[in-house]
Amino acid sequence: MRSRAEKKIVPLLAGGLALLPLAAGLSAKGGGDWASYHGNPAGDHFSSLTQITPANVAQLQPAWRIETGEGGLQTTPLVIDGVLYALTPDQQVLAVDGASGRKLWQRKLPDSNLQPVRGLSYWHVGKEQRLLVGAGQYLHALDPSSGASIKSFGDHGRIDLRAGLGRPVTSIALALTTPATIWGDLAIVGFRTAESAPAAPGAIRAYDIRSGKLRWTFFSIPHDGQKGADTWPKGAWKTAGGANNWAGMVVDTARGIVYAPLGSAVSDFYGGDRKGDNLYANSLVALDARSGKLLWHYQLVHHDILDRDPPSPPVLLSVMQEGRKVDAVAQATKHGQLFLFDRVTGKPLFPIDEVPIPQSQVPGEASSATQPMPRLPEPYARQRLTADMLTQRTPAAHEEAAKAFAGLVSDGPFAPLRVGQSTVVFPGFDGGAEWGGQAIAQGKGILYINANDVAWTGALAPAAQGQGASLYQQNCAACHGMDRKGSAGAFPSLEGVMKRYLDGDVAGIILKGKGRMPGFGHLAPQLGNLLDYLRHGDTQKTEFASGEAGTQRFIFTGYRKFLDSEGYPAITPPWGTLSAIDMNSGRYLWRVPLGEYPALSKAGLAPTGTENYGGPIVTASGLLFIGATIYDHQMRAFDAASGKILWSATLPQGGVATPVTYMAKGRQYVVIATSNSREAKAPAGSGYSAFALPVAKH
Repeated sequence: MRSRAEKKIVPLLAGGLALLPLAAGLSAKGGGDWASYHGNPAGDHFSSLTQITPANVAQLQPAWRIETGEGGLQTTPLVIDGVLYALTPDQQVLAVDGASGRKLWQRKLPDSNLQPVRGLSYWHVGKEQRLLVGAGQYLHALDPSSGASIKSFGDHGRIDLRAGLGRPVTSIALALTTPATIWGDLAIVGFRTAESAPAAPGAIRAYDIRSGKLRWTFFSIPHDGQKGADTWPKGAWKTAGGANNWAGMVVDTARGIVYAPLGSAVSDFYGGDRKGDNLYANSLVALDARSGKLLWHYQLVHHDILDRDPPSPPVLLSVMQEGRKVDAVAQATKHGQLFLFDRVTGKPLFPIDEVPIPQSQVPGEASSATQPMPRLPEPYARQRLTADMLTQRTPAAHEEAAKAFAGLVSDGPFAPLRVGQSTVVFPGFDGGAEWGGQAIAQGKGILYINANDVAWTGALAPAAQGQGASLYQQNCAACHGMDRKGSAGAFPSLEGVMKRYLDGDVAGIILKGKGRMPGFGHLAPQLGNLLDYLRHGDTQKTEFASGEAGTQRFIFTGYRKFLDSEGYPAITPPWGTLSAIDMNSGRYLWRVPLGEYPALSKAGLAPTGTENYGGPIVTASGLLFIGATIYDHQMRAFDAASGKILWSATLPQGGVATPVTYMAKGRQYVVIATSNSREAKAPAGSGYSAFALPVAKH
């Protein structure tokens, strides 16, 4: 079947888009640095270093450790000329000596909060250099030598990213979770926003790195009359939200093309008020880095009603097809599909079929008739949960799972949610792929991807109308549940929250966010009603909200993992995997479970794999390093050619971030951020752990 890619592809080498030399600001400081969020502008997590090899990696040992306090830590540091730049859970920026871990400076940014910041950006031309850091809704420019704000940038050193989106600033909640993408003298940014209305409309913006002035904007929800507007209701751009780039971008520096995956439209799970495919939500877009002009796009999910937005930035690579080298871009998804495109034209490099999917039975909703499915590679996560895949861990666990499964709807990766009956979402809401990204063996076209393989469930319910209940349902229920009980290991219970914390503490978290929770600053005028609901429940008469022409609106009842009574996934392993895929042919080279539950391993069970967050890196010497696993706190080195584990070390907490590798004073180091934010029962704490080979004795 024909795909829904744009019928007309704009030739990039026409209209002045000729190949250019490496853009200013992106010249490598040296092969021993880790100067970009994902290693380099192509986002391929590749290092040319070879001091640590498959032959000597077993000798790796701890080199230094710095503690950064309580909270979640997902940051991939930068390393420039031997100096490591990183963040703490409360968004303090620090610089340390990459060889010793000795702190050089530390800076707390104004208006910082507890939102996760996954990385930083670095720019330099000659002796001029800047460190760009996100903190909440602000983009800061700092002097890398001291951490001082560069006052000539924006408003005394920072830009408020809420401005310029066509909505009142006070009504917008957003955060710069993923660092800016650098091209030439531009800092190109997206943002994270709320997943329920009101939410900021998606926009990708480029700012002058020296002055902070806005240079261009790409609005991802088209205005009336613009291309793609016919995939939305008329005038939707005035009120619709989402379709935002929260996962980050990569850039072809020579061609000046930015590749950005865009998130789901709001609301995530009910689209009765946004009928149509909703371009450019859930799409990979290629933009001219000079102007922000759309060059091509491909929508990965049409009219998303399952929060199936792209979870990670794409990755640039080169592959061989029909005897010729093709520059390509690969995009992973939460639902376990990997798309590969010619990065110049947007043409799929493996066939993609539009496959019919089950249709929604929810009043007012209209599913897309089909969804795109690549023929190659095969999915890297299982696609449909059946009764023969239920856990066999113990007879009791199997019986329990079978009884629960009998009451669920399980109809593949795009089975729509129902009202009053839970549907299996498999792969789960956290993937498939997650935000850590993928690695590429440069020159070989091999892609390495870690994935979750756990089932979740979800359902819809009529949306309440009434101050306390409606505020809670619209803004909180998706994560904390309609019953306020949360989801074990993922989202905390809010039962009794007003007894456990002071009103001001709860209010601060709601308005500014914390960890996975975004800020809801727009709720300030109604905050008292929400706090009263959390304290007492809604004592007012509950009515039901209506949508278009008086039709009933529906709301997501909350994220739920499909677990047994002991907290383990109620399906057969693997529950997390690491794979190597030859992207020249679409063929898997190897796949192994990633992660263990220590209690199960102690009981003699083979490694099951676990949920994992953070990505791999790969070196020219043939090693793959990854942390990512939640429960076993392991950092591992794999033989990139075979998938064999060559080394592992136990971290103080889970290494739920993407590591880096670099040279400092003649030694190659591997560093990863650690925290227990994904493991509710584990002791709080976070920090950075460094490893290196022993110093040679003379």
